[in-house]
Amino acid sequence: MTVTADTFVQDWEDWYAKHQRVLGDPHGFLAITSLNWLDENPQRFPDAPGAWSTGPNGVVVELDPGEELVVDGEPVTGRHSFGVIAERASLYPKSGDAVIEVAKRGGNDIIRPRHPENPLRANFDGTPAYAPDPRWVATGVYVPFDEPRPTTVGAAVEGLQHVYDAPGELRFTLEDREFTLTAFNGHQPGTLSVLFTDATSGVTTYAANRSLSVDAPAEDGSVTVDFNRAANLPCAYTDLATCPLPPAENRLPIAIEAGEKIPTERL
Repeated sequence: MTVTADTFVQDWEDWYAKHQRVLGDPHGFLAITSLNWLDENPQRFPDAPGAWSTGPNGVVVELDPGEELVVDGEPVTGRHSFGVIAERASLYPKSGDAVIEVAKRGGNDIIRPRHPENPLRANFDGTPAYAPDPRWVATGVYVPFDEPRPTTVGAAVEGLQHVYDAPGELRFTLEDREFTLTAFNGHQPGTLSVLFTDATSGVTTYAANRSLSVDAPAEDGSVTVDFNRAANLPCAYTDLATCPLPPAENRLPIAIEAGEKIPTERL
């Protein structure tokens, strides 16, 4: 194996190890114990303090005597308003060793308590994955749209939809075939994110979706599309996630035998 190949494998192993650490975080998605949809009627849930509701002024919690949340480092009691939460935003007030995620998804306000002792998280020992293989790395080009295109996609939760602004598309050749994928904005400025399925979906990889992060394009628009880093979204592990599904054009007809496989928890 050449030094270049050694570096390729080591870089992938570093990426994989970091990704598994994030999944196993004490307050990560595997720690979620319930998904609760809020309305104007105050509701109590067994895994979170307080009675929760929402309305035109945003999410409100009413804490009984003896109940407490820590918001931005400050303890709060009684009635507390979180205000109007932006779409896809989340707040994380603390309750003992747990956090109570307060969020908006698909236009709906929700809370998702996250407890480190949740068995899904406590028993997590990593995700099966294909061995890294350079054949699944393509050099492509990013083609921006004249204006971002609002793109509506389905969700892991039935009846829910997400709308993302797609800034452009990725064009590349893989297995001697040309492909185009709609790209969304990534977590870091300038980076891109792709949701896709392929012929392995539902066979060796999670059926609904996988995601791929792509570094910011070079000045000439060139990008590296490395399917070895195709990762599961939270819905691959838990039914308490609201993950988006890929747009129709991102359903690849070939078998991408790279990246993360179906989690052990779903086998």
